[in-house]
Amino acid sequence: MAKSKIPNALERRHLMERQLGSTQALAIGEAYLAEGRSLDAVAFLVKAEAVSALDALTEEAVQNGDAFLLRNIAETRGIEFDGATWERVADAASDAGKDLYAELARTQAQRCHD
Repeated sequence: MAKSKIPNALERRHLMERQLGSTQALAIGEAYLAEGRSLDAVAFLVKAEAVSALDALTEEAVQNGDAFLLRNIAETRGIEFDGATWERVADAASDAGKDLYAELARTQAQRCHD
């Protein structure tokens, strides 16, 4: 079995605490994505300032109804998504039977409308 290109938990923590070059951060983020670990990829993509990759991941989260991933993207990037985006996430999550995700997305959408 080939050795994974992603760092273990301790290595990841150390990498997050130190300065990483954009190229290295992007490579780590892409390695996480390749292994289906989107949540872990976000922080490295932000460090790499990989806006297009983050935008694609954001759209994937919306389409898949992944409210937890979208919230992680928002928090890590220091941005907020509008209520309409959260409503799209809630609808997609409901359609996929992800009730907890749908509830989280609806809560976020309501906060935007308040």
